[in-house]
Amino acid sequence: MTTVPARRGRRNEDFTGAVPTAAVLVDGAGIPGAEAICRHGVAWYADRLGSNLLGLLTLVRDRSLPELLATAIEQVTEAHRDSCDVADPISPSAAVAVLRVSDGLVEHLVLGDAVLVLDRVQGVPLVVADPREVVISRSYQSAIEATAEGSDEHHRLLRELRANRNRPGGFWVAKDDPRAADEAITGSCPAAELTGAVLLSNGASRIVDRFRLADWPEVLAVLASAGSAGPAEIIRRVRQAEARHVVAADDATITHCTDLGGG
Repeated sequence: MTTVPARRGRRNEDFTGAVPTAAVLVDGAGIPGAEAICRHGVAWYADRLGSNLLGLLTLVRDRSLPELLATAIEQVTEAHRDSCDVADPISPSAAVAVLRVSDGLVEHLVLGDAVLVLDRVQGVPLVVADPREVVISRSYQSAIEATAEGSDEHHRLLRELRANRNRPGGFWVAKDDPRAADEAITGSCPAAELTGAVLLSNGASRIVDRFRLADWPEVLAVLASAGSAGPAEIIRRVRQAEARHVVAADDATITHCTDLGGG
């Protein structure tokens, strides 16, 4: 696994971690001004949510992934409800991807714009993604890009976009309401059908879905051939593309899971 902040000197708002039977990736989200709403910040939210979720995956084995995510969201919300305005539209939130192996079965969950790719023994990879945030964000993209970053209009548009979170007809992320976990995309398959899996934040998945430098089989091939250096190599290529296209860098995180039959 590799996680790289958008730039030096900036705190990484992604989290990833693993235990013997599970992996978690959390991609935190926030906008300037959120510090006045939540004194802890986005990185704290992502770290706390990811750590709590990993703990639950280790200790509680008889509950579904949405149930565990809902509990983790509730735990983090209660940890800062008294000091922060957790319900404000710009309070910290996060996308989440989870992989769990148990009794020969691989379960997965994706909430928000994280991406999870299952490398199948036969056939093309199965890409698990939640398109709802991407679809809604696209309608705001041109207006946001036309305003100066940090301006009042820029912040207004971001607030308006985030007002679509966790509501019917909008998109769903981990934030303050544990019921959002029920909207996650989930599934499972026998571990014997997979050679591996990869979890990516949207800052890393842009190698495919934004820059089109590779398709998912090519990404999986790099990860397999480069071993432990594979995630760093993918992110290196993303950073090069960001520089070429003058695109603002984003925190980028990849966790590559192999030997899934061991759960």
